[in-house]
Amino acid sequence: MCSISHGYELFEDYVLTAYCNVLRLRDDPAFNEVVLQAENAITAGVMPERIYQGSSGSYFVKNAEGKVLAVFKPKDEEPYGRLNPKWTKWMHKLCCPCCFGRACLIPNQGYLSEAGASLVDRKLHLNIVPKTRVVRLVAETFNYARIDRQKAKLKRRIKEHYPSAHFNRMSLPLKTGSFQLFVEGYKDADFWLRRFEQEPLSPKLANSFQLYFERLVVLDYIIRNTDRGNDNWLIRYVRPTSAAKTNATSRGLRIKPLLTPTKLGGQTPQHQQAGQTQKTDNTLDTNRNAVDSEATSEVEASPKAEKEIDNSENPNKPSTSQPNDTSSDGEIMIAAIDNGLAFPFKHPDSWRAYPYHWAWLPQAKVPFSEETKNHVLPLLSDMNYVEEICNDLYYLFQQDKGFDRRLFERQMSVMRGQILNLTQALKDGKSPVQLVQMPAVVVERSRGQNSRFFSFTQRFQNKSPFFSWC
Repeated sequence: MCSISHGYELFEDYVLTAYCNVLRLRDDPAFNEVVLQAENAITAGVMPERIYQGSSGSYFVKNAEGKVLAVFKPKDEEPYGRLNPKWTKWMHKLCCPCCFGRACLIPNQGYLSEAGASLVDRKLHLNIVPKTRVVRLVAETFNYARIDRQKAKLKRRIKEHYPSAHFNRMSLPLKTGSFQLFVEGYKDADFWLRRFEQEPLSPKLANSFQLYFERLVVLDYIIRNTDRGNDNWLIRYVRPTSAAKTNATSRGLRIKPLLTPTKLGGQTPQHQQAGQTQKTDNTLDTNRNAVDSEATSEVEASPKAEKEIDNSENPNKPSTSQPNDTSSDGEIMIAAIDNGLAFPFKHPDSWRAYPYHWAWLPQAKVPFSEETKNHVLPLLSDMNYVEEICNDLYYLFQQDKGFDRRLFERQMSVMRGQILNLTQALKDGKSPVQLVQMPAVVVERSRGQNSRFFSFTQRFQNKSPFFSWC
């Protein structure tokens, strides 16, 4: 009887957790369904699995069948959080306190930065960030303080001896964090960039990759990502078959028009994989939010095998081949993950500059395409739409208990300055590398006592960081 009562109390805790998440995500039923699957799996004993790489506590969240659904990053297990299970940042704080943290970022708000990057991605229809929202979860495998675990054990013992005893919560405390949908078939960008040096892309795929790359530049520059290396954005590449390569070469410039990212169904890379059955022989790349699929195998598959892979991964995808042509033109997509160190309240001006590492790639020397200009400029040139993005970020960031309205306004001032530089660079036909060389700008918003309208003041940052290359 006691065990049944105890199980019922735990079930009540999970129901309350699910109800809280439903209220948070009631505007997104599809995402809420994924969260419910994760909660049901935890209730059934399928616990989240800690990702041992990286400098913070992050977890693969699975469904009841053991398939990875998302990556959950709790707030209190962030790189400088009090319950970070990794010892590297603890050593950093102990041995080098003068260089501890990033002076331009608000501490322990990485989970909001992850969700904020996804929000900006959705508002600008970039479709490169796997959807990310803020949720609350509880699981035994999360890193808890010893006193929290002792409290939970004590409550269970009291409940066993006194079944009539009632507690507001029997299980461990809820953890708030970012919940990012898992993407399959992707590898670290660094892996494919090295391969592309030896095996150049076809003109069509190179053009498609350039368009996706420009969207990555737009996202990172707007949110001022301070941690974008070539190891924390992902590429999914499906090689074209030999027949497709031959046809593309023989036709020269008569290749079919490119399907730009806008025409890919308006979905994130994760949604491109919807309905796909996970292969049992896939291995998890625990270093990043990716899975090495057969389509991205290092061994060149035969035309017939690649045809089967392409059809099995996305059976509803419209064919890009000619009638009676069994070849595939290949596919390439980008996913921007690890956005937890963005939205600074000032431009870096102390020790490090935190540059964008994609600025050293050859794609960064190419001026922004007309497709990117036509896609982004109409949105960013509308100041009302920019303020709408700022307001949406306000409602997102104010969820944090330590929310400071003054610091948030400074964050938005930096973002407005980034948007101002970006729109000017697009109008002037500049390249991404020329964009990052523009002076840092801050656009501050203010309103007089007797005025209903805001005024904006632009100023340049005069102070530069000591090291400009790191």
